[in-house]
Amino acid sequence: MDKIIILDFGSQVTQLIGRRLRELNVYCEIYPYNKVPALDGDVKGVILSGSPCSVRDANAPQVDLSLFRGRIPLLGICYGAQYLAWKCGGKVDASDTREYGRAILKFVAESPLFEGVSKETEVWMSHGDSISALPEGSSVIASTEDVCNAAYQFEGEPTFAVQFHPEVYHTVEGARILSNFALGICGCKGDWTPDSFISTTVEALRGKIGRDNVILGLSGGVDSTVAAVLLNKAIGSRLTCIFVNNGLLRKNEFTSVLASYKEMGLNVIGADASESFLSALRGLTDPEAKRKAIGRLFVETFEKYAAGVGNARWLAQGTIYPDIIESAGIPGIASKIKSHHNVGGLPEKMNLKVVEPLSMLFKDEVRRVGRALGVPPELINRHPFPGPSLAIRIIGEVTEEKLSVLREADDIFISGLRGYDCTGMGYPSAANPAEMATNLYDAIWQAGVILLPVKSVGVMGDERTYENPVALRAVISTDAMTADWFPLPYDFLRDVSNQIIRKVRGVNRVVYDISSKPPATIEWE
Repeated sequence: MDKIIILDFGSQVTQLIGRRLRELNVYCEIYPYNKVPALDGDVKGVILSGSPCSVRDANAPQVDLSLFRGRIPLLGICYGAQYLAWKCGGKVDASDTREYGRAILKFVAESPLFEGVSKETEVWMSHGDSISALPEGSSVIASTEDVCNAAYQFEGEPTFAVQFHPEVYHTVEGARILSNFALGICGCKGDWTPDSFISTTVEALRGKIGRDNVILGLSGGVDSTVAAVLLNKAIGSRLTCIFVNNGLLRKNEFTSVLASYKEMGLNVIGADASESFLSALRGLTDPEAKRKAIGRLFVETFEKYAAGVGNARWLAQGTIYPDIIESAGIPGIASKIKSHHNVGGLPEKMNLKVVEPLSMLFKDEVRRVGRALGVPPELINRHPFPGPSLAIRIIGEVTEEKLSVLREADDIFISGLRGYDCTGMGYPSAANPAEMATNLYDAIWQAGVILLPVKSVGVMGDERTYENPVALRAVISTDAMTADWFPLPYDFLRDVSNQIIRKVRGVNRVVYDISSKPPATIEWE
């Protein structure tokens, strides 16, 4: 399959390059700059990403350009453009006029990289250095008011460079520029589709697994659900799924999701371990302590039920591509963002080989594959839900009484989002931006209620109350790395607040969280 290799120099938006290419149905893979893969005949081009470093730094990340320059098409972006200029004999200096944010790009020469792009177009800059002199054999193809060498190309070879970021949404015609590179200059066919992924992955899974049995831990989330359906298509009943009830799920979630899985034809075991989890959480208030207790019990519960599956040689996980990238990090440049729960853990304890059928997909691609597999919309469009479940939406100790209060408030909030008709309000679907949302739930990336560990005075009827407030949280995002609060309509907030206070005993105040990530996070713990 045609593919493009992206070499990551530590930019926080490197993943966006990959996502934009995948949206063009072009397959790509992201590698750290110091781990260049073998460039076989399937590799049609290379992209050098941005970086928080300066090429003038003593420890600036470097790559051997001779591995690919002149052999296949090459595109340098921001740091990649400056590095290409610097290594090829040009000059890079600290700029007197730093460019951050929007700028207007003006073209001074014809180039296949800008074919079909407006003569003046808005781009997104983020650099303190500038290319003050181009390498010999190259020429400028675009400038801004402040930066002369905003884009350039080498004569006689398919090597191009831009100091702006075509991958971010703020670059208005960035998709067109990347399309010109990937489909035009590199000659990729653009045949990376959900159907092609399914057919090749099913064939590969059958060859890899053979006649062995596979176990998979279902969470009710999109990733594990799509992984299960894909594996079921490949090996059928030799896949056994285990859905653990940790006692921390939403109202009626265990029974409803379990029924959905069985209706889909999955071989699934419902493991009710709610009492064990609640017992382990008793007295714990530290968020990390709660997470560790839940993680430990999940492993123990999973091991217990997995032991009853004969000839199980494989553990399937719903790991997706951002998990792999974020868990790797770029040594010395970008710190590891997280150690994802799917990257390592169970296999060493259980002596199982790992199979991760979604490990090369981004979240939006997982949903596209799920739709192609026929996964019901109510599962494929579900909001992300934290692994520790409601335990980290109760600030402080988790008790059955608090869980009961939170479940009722959360059910009113989520049901209200599903029932609010927003047709014609201009909200795109969070799960499928190509479509418009018809209700608030579909317009929102993630939503939930948080039970706060304080009490406030209220008045109900002729009596004073002293009860807990709850906070409503609803955000929009594309990958959960950044998020912004969603502007819920005032009439919705009024009605939901009234319902929660009237119907949920123990709550007398409702607030709405209008914090963005960063500096806040999506969850409170």
